[in-house]
Amino acid sequence: MKTRHVFSTPDVETAKTVMQAARAAGVPEEDISLIARSDIELEAAPEQHKEAGSDFYPAALRGVVGGGAVGLLAGLVAVAIPPVGITVAGVAGLTVAGALTGGWTGALVGASVPDPVRRKFEDEIASGRILVVVDGDKDVLARAAPALARAGGTPLPFDEPTALT
Repeated sequence: MKTRHVFSTPDVETAKTVMQAARAAGVPEEDISLIARSDIELEAAPEQHKEAGSDFYPAALRGVVGGGAVGLLAGLVAVAIPPVGITVAGVAGLTVAGALTGGWTGALVGASVPDPVRRKFEDEIASGRILVVVDGDKDVLARAAPALARAGGTPLPFDEPTALT
């Protein structure tokens, strides 16, 4: 499972240096992203490194799991009541319908909620600092963290599992 670590940098040049240090330490390109104020992100950050800015994907995933569980439970209850006439195929259908509805609802809600890093470090972002977010296995991050700190990144207290690995 991958975990997410956040490093704060004072400017775009330092953020680029920290990103290069992460790559040199073995962190894949797709596991490095930037979070900054919108005016800084628009002018300085490469498109592939911009953080999504919302809780869209994690919320959709939670919605699929929750909706699927509710659909499965509803299907099993319906099978237990003979007058309803639901078959095992009906249970599968209700599970899929619940997962789709839950995923859709979760994605809609998640699109309006800022991601956890933005929520936790909103003052840091508002002050103009650029956050370099690195996802990776514990051993890769243990090897990379000292290099990122030497490159100018200040480690912030955020060590949580990523939603999608």
